[in-house]
Amino acid sequence: MMESENITENRNTEQKNDSSVFDRDLSSDEITTNKDAADNPILCMNFIQREAVNYRRKKYCMLITVLLGLIFVLLVIAVVVQHKKLSTESDLMKMSYMNLEYSEALSSLEMNYSRLNGEREELQINLTYTIQKTLQLEAELKKWNSEKGLGWYFISREKKNWTESRQHCRDRGGDLVIIHTEEEQMLVSSITKERNWIGLSYNENESVLKWVDGTPLDLGFWVQGEPNGLGRSENCIEMLPSSQPKNNWNDAVCSIQNTFICEH
Repeated sequence: MMESENITENRNTEQKNDSSVFDRDLSSDEITTNKDAADNPILCMNFIQREAVNYRRKKYCMLITVLLGLIFVLLVIAVVVQHKKLSTESDLMKMSYMNLEYSEALSSLEMNYSRLNGEREELQINLTYTIQKTLQLEAELKKWNSEKGLGWYFISREKKNWTESRQHCRDRGGDLVIIHTEEEQMLVSSITKERNWIGLSYNENESVLKWVDGTPLDLGFWVQGEPNGLGRSENCIEMLPSSQPKNNWNDAVCSIQNTFICEH
Protein backbone atom coordinates (compact mmCIF):
# COMPACT_ATOMS: atom_id res chain seq x y z
CA MET A 1 0.00 0.00 0.00
CA MET A 2 2.79 2.32 0.86
CA GLU A 3 4.60 1.50 -2.34
CA SER A 4 1.59 2.46 -4.49
CA GLU A 5 1.30 5.78 -2.74
CA ASN A 6 4.98 6.42 -3.36
CA ILE A 7 4.59 5.60 -7.04
CA THR A 8 1.59 7.95 -7.33
CA GLU A 9 3.49 10.70 -5.56
CA ASN A 10 6.49 10.27 -7.85
CA ARG A 11 4.29 10.52 -10.97
CA ASN A 12 2.65 13.73 -9.68
CA THR A 13 6.07 15.18 -8.99
CA GLU A 14 7.27 14.33 -12.54
CA GLN A 15 4.15 15.95 -14.09
CA LYS A 16 4.72 19.12 -12.05
CA ASN A 17 8.33 19.18 -13.14
CA ASP A 18 7.30 18.71 -16.81
CA SER A 19 4.72 21.52 -16.50
CA SER A 20 7.27 23.89 -14.96
CA VAL A 21 9.70 23.10 -17.82
CA PHE A 22 6.98 23.83 -20.38
CA ASP A 23 6.14 27.21 -18.77
CA ARG A 24 9.76 28.41 -18.61
CA ASP A 25 11.25 30.73 -21.29
CA LEU A 26 14.22 28.63 -22.29
CA SER A 27 17.50 30.46 -22.85
CA SER A 28 20.12 29.69 -25.46
CA ASP A 29 22.36 28.30 -22.73
CA GLU A 30 19.75 25.67 -21.76
CA ILE A 31 19.21 24.53 -25.33
CA THR A 32 22.69 23.52 -26.19
CA THR A 33 22.41 20.83 -28.76
CA ASN A 34 20.00 19.41 -31.28
CA LYS A 35 20.22 16.11 -29.44
CA ASP A 36 18.83 17.68 -26.28
CA ALA A 37 15.97 19.23 -28.22
CA ALA A 38 15.25 15.93 -29.95
CA ASP A 39 15.22 14.08 -26.63
CA ASN A 40 12.67 16.53 -25.22
CA PRO A 41 9.58 17.31 -27.37
CA ILE A 42 8.75 20.44 -25.38
CA LEU A 43 12.24 21.84 -25.82
CA CYS A 44 12.02 21.00 -29.51
CA MET A 45 8.81 22.97 -29.87
CA ASN A 46 10.30 25.96 -28.03
CA PHE A 47 13.40 25.84 -30.20
CA ILE A 48 11.34 25.74 -33.39
CA GLN A 49 9.21 28.67 -32.21
CA ARG A 50 12.27 30.75 -31.30
CA GLU A 51 13.92 29.98 -34.63
CA ALA A 52 10.73 31.01 -36.45
CA VAL A 53 10.65 34.26 -34.51
CA ASN A 54 14.33 34.91 -35.25
CA TYR A 55 13.75 34.16 -38.94
CA ARG A 56 10.83 36.53 -39.09
CA ARG A 57 12.90 39.19 -37.34
CA LYS A 58 15.74 38.73 -39.79
CA LYS A 59 13.29 38.83 -42.67
CA TYR A 60 11.72 42.04 -41.34
CA CYS A 61 15.19 43.58 -40.83
CA MET A 62 16.18 42.67 -44.39
CA LEU A 63 12.89 44.06 -45.72
CA ILE A 64 13.36 47.28 -43.76
CA THR A 65 16.95 47.54 -44.99
CA VAL A 66 15.83 47.07 -48.59
CA LEU A 67 13.06 49.62 -48.16
CA LEU A 68 15.48 52.12 -46.61
CA GLY A 69 17.86 51.51 -49.50
CA LEU A 70 15.08 52.11 -52.01
CA ILE A 71 14.04 55.25 -50.18
CA PHE A 72 17.66 56.47 -50.24
CA VAL A 73 17.93 55.75 -53.97
CA LEU A 74 14.65 57.54 -54.61
CA LEU A 75 15.84 60.50 -52.56
CA VAL A 76 19.08 60.64 -54.56
CA ILE A 77 17.12 60.44 -57.82
CA ALA A 78 14.75 63.15 -56.58
CA VAL A 79 17.70 65.39 -55.63
CA VAL A 80 19.34 64.84 -59.02
CA VAL A 81 16.08 65.50 -60.87
CA GLN A 82 15.40 68.61 -58.79
CA HIS A 83 18.92 69.88 -59.38
CA LYS A 84 18.56 69.29 -63.09
CA LYS A 85 15.18 70.98 -63.05
CA LEU A 86 16.59 73.97 -61.21
CA SER A 87 19.51 74.10 -63.65
CA THR A 88 17.10 73.96 -66.56
CA GLU A 89 14.96 76.70 -65.05
CA SER A 90 18.08 78.77 -64.42
CA ASP A 91 19.16 78.30 -68.02
CA LEU A 92 15.68 79.21 -69.20
CA MET A 93 15.73 82.33 -67.04
CA LYS A 94 19.13 83.29 -68.44
CA MET A 95 17.89 82.69 -71.97
CA SER A 96 14.75 84.68 -71.23
CA TYR A 97 16.86 87.53 -69.82
CA MET A 98 19.16 87.41 -72.83
CA ASN A 99 16.16 87.37 -75.16
CA LEU A 100 14.74 90.35 -73.28
CA GLU A 101 18.03 92.23 -73.61
CA TYR A 102 18.21 91.26 -77.27
CA SER A 103 14.64 92.40 -77.81
CA GLU A 104 15.33 95.70 -76.07
CA ALA A 105 18.53 96.21 -78.07
CA LEU A 106 16.73 95.29 -81.28
CA SER A 107 13.89 97.65 -80.43
CA SER A 108 16.40 100.43 -79.71
CA LEU A 109 18.17 99.77 -83.00
CA GLU A 110 14.88 99.80 -84.86
CA MET A 111 13.93 103.10 -83.24
CA ASN A 112 17.35 104.57 -84.07
CA TYR A 113 17.09 103.27 -87.61
CA SER A 114 13.63 104.75 -87.97
CA ARG A 115 14.84 108.07 -86.56
CA LEU A 116 17.92 108.11 -88.78
CA ASN A 117 15.84 107.11 -91.77
CA GLY A 118 13.49 109.99 -91.03
CA GLU A 119 16.40 112.38 -90.69
CA ARG A 120 17.86 111.05 -93.93
CA GLU A 121 14.59 111.64 -95.72
CA GLU A 122 14.39 115.11 -94.24
CA LEU A 123 17.96 115.83 -95.33
CA GLN A 124 17.16 114.47 -98.78
CA ILE A 125 14.17 116.79 -99.00
CA ASN A 126 16.31 119.72 -97.85
CA LEU A 127 19.04 118.77 -100.32
CA THR A 128 16.54 118.54 -103.15
CA TYR A 129 15.12 121.92 -102.19
CA THR A 130 18.62 123.40 -101.94
CA ILE A 131 19.59 122.02 -105.36
CA GLN A 132 16.40 123.37 -106.90
CA LYS A 133 16.94 126.73 -105.24
CA THR A 134 20.58 126.80 -106.39
CA LEU A 135 19.57 125.98 -109.95
CA GLN A 136 16.94 128.69 -109.79
CA LEU A 137 19.41 131.24 -108.46
CA GLU A 138 22.00 130.19 -111.04
CA ALA A 139 19.42 130.65 -113.79
CA GLU A 140 18.47 134.07 -112.44
CA LEU A 141 22.12 135.06 -112.07
CA LYS A 142 22.89 133.82 -115.55
CA LYS A 143 19.99 135.83 -116.91
CA TRP A 144 21.04 138.92 -114.97
CA ASN A 145 24.69 138.57 -116.04
CA SER A 146 23.58 138.13 -119.61
CA GLU A 147 21.52 141.27 -119.44
CA LYS A 148 24.36 143.22 -117.83
CA GLY A 149 27.10 141.74 -119.99
CA LEU A 150 28.81 140.14 -116.97
CA GLY A 151 30.40 136.73 -116.56
CA TRP A 152 30.41 134.01 -113.92
CA TYR A 153 32.64 134.43 -110.87
CA PHE A 154 34.45 131.95 -108.69
CA ILE A 155 36.35 132.89 -105.51
CA SER A 156 38.91 130.32 -104.43
CA ARG A 157 39.41 129.21 -100.85
CA GLU A 158 43.02 128.17 -101.34
CA LYS A 159 45.84 130.66 -101.75
CA LYS A 160 48.27 130.76 -104.67
CA ASN A 161 50.63 133.24 -106.29
CA TRP A 162 49.37 135.28 -109.24
CA THR A 163 50.67 132.91 -111.95
CA GLU A 164 49.33 129.78 -110.22
CA SER A 165 46.00 131.52 -109.63
CA ARG A 166 45.63 132.35 -113.30
CA GLN A 167 46.52 128.78 -114.29
CA HIS A 168 43.93 127.43 -111.84
CA CYS A 169 41.25 129.55 -113.54
CA ARG A 170 42.41 128.57 -117.03
CA ASP A 171 42.35 124.87 -116.12
CA ARG A 172 38.67 125.30 -115.39
CA GLY A 173 37.76 127.09 -118.58
CA GLY A 174 38.04 130.68 -117.33
CA ASP A 175 40.62 133.26 -116.35
CA LEU A 176 41.29 135.81 -113.63
CA VAL A 177 38.52 138.39 -113.47
CA ILE A 178 38.55 141.37 -115.81
CA ILE A 179 36.83 144.60 -114.72
CA HIS A 180 35.89 147.22 -117.29
CA THR A 181 32.99 149.08 -115.64
CA GLU A 182 32.15 150.62 -112.30
CA GLU A 183 29.13 148.35 -112.01
CA GLU A 184 31.30 145.27 -112.37
CA GLN A 185 33.79 146.74 -109.88
CA MET A 186 31.02 147.19 -107.32
CA LEU A 187 29.75 143.64 -107.86
CA VAL A 188 33.17 142.00 -107.49
CA SER A 189 34.01 144.17 -104.46
CA SER A 190 30.80 143.04 -102.76
CA ILE A 191 31.97 139.43 -102.76
CA THR A 192 35.56 140.17 -101.73
CA LYS A 193 36.32 139.11 -98.15
CA GLU A 194 40.09 138.68 -98.47
CA ARG A 195 42.96 139.93 -100.59
CA ASN A 196 42.22 138.52 -104.06
CA TRP A 197 44.20 138.46 -107.24
CA ILE A 198 42.47 139.96 -110.30
CA GLY A 199 43.47 139.56 -113.95
CA LEU A 200 45.56 142.74 -114.21
CA SER A 201 49.38 142.93 -114.31
CA TYR A 202 52.25 144.82 -115.83
CA ASN A 203 53.67 143.63 -119.11
CA GLU A 204 57.18 142.27 -119.40
CA ASN A 205 58.70 145.75 -119.53
CA GLU A 206 56.76 146.79 -116.37
CA SER A 207 55.48 149.83 -118.17
CA VAL A 208 51.91 149.06 -119.22
CA LEU A 209 49.10 147.45 -117.18
CA LYS A 210 47.15 144.92 -119.18
CA TRP A 211 44.31 142.53 -118.52
CA VAL A 212 44.75 138.82 -119.07
CA ASP A 213 42.91 139.09 -122.39
CA GLY A 214 45.58 141.52 -123.62
CA THR A 215 43.50 144.69 -123.42
CA PRO A 216 45.09 147.69 -121.68
CA LEU A 217 43.68 149.21 -118.51
CA ASP A 218 41.12 151.88 -119.29
CA LEU A 219 39.56 152.46 -115.88
CA GLY A 220 41.16 151.88 -112.48
CA PHE A 221 39.87 151.74 -108.89
CA TRP A 222 43.04 152.28 -106.88
CA VAL A 223 43.70 152.73 -103.24
CA GLN A 224 44.95 156.25 -102.69
CA GLY A 225 48.65 156.46 -103.60
CA GLU A 226 48.58 153.34 -105.78
CA PRO A 227 49.98 152.02 -108.00
CA ASN A 228 53.44 152.70 -106.61
CA GLY A 229 55.31 149.49 -107.35
CA LEU A 230 57.20 150.46 -110.50
CA GLY A 231 60.80 149.42 -110.13
CA ARG A 232 59.99 147.33 -107.01
CA SER A 233 58.68 144.17 -108.74
CA GLU A 234 55.10 144.89 -107.65
CA ASN A 235 53.78 143.80 -111.00
CA CYS A 236 50.48 142.09 -110.14
CA ILE A 237 47.24 143.68 -109.00
CA GLU A 238 45.18 142.56 -106.03
CA MET A 239 41.80 143.67 -104.73
CA LEU A 240 41.66 144.48 -101.02
CA PRO A 241 38.59 144.03 -98.79
CA SER A 242 37.66 147.61 -98.10
CA SER A 243 34.83 149.88 -97.03
CA GLN A 244 35.52 151.83 -100.21
CA PRO A 245 34.64 149.43 -103.03
CA LYS A 246 35.57 151.99 -105.68
CA ASN A 247 39.11 152.32 -104.31
CA ASN A 248 40.53 148.94 -103.38
CA TRP A 249 43.17 148.00 -105.98
CA ASN A 250 46.79 147.59 -104.99
CA ASP A 251 49.92 146.51 -106.85
CA ALA A 252 51.85 143.73 -105.10
CA VAL A 253 54.67 141.25 -105.58
CA CYS A 254 53.38 138.43 -107.78
CA SER A 255 54.78 135.71 -105.51
CA ILE A 256 52.46 136.63 -102.62
CA GLN A 257 49.96 133.89 -101.72
CA ASN A 258 46.42 135.24 -102.14
CA THR A 259 43.00 133.88 -102.86
CA PHE A 260 41.75 134.80 -106.32
CA ILE A 261 38.65 135.48 -108.40
CA CYS A 262 38.00 133.56 -111.61
CA GLU A 263 35.59 134.69 -114.33
CA HIS A 264 33.89 132.39 -116.83
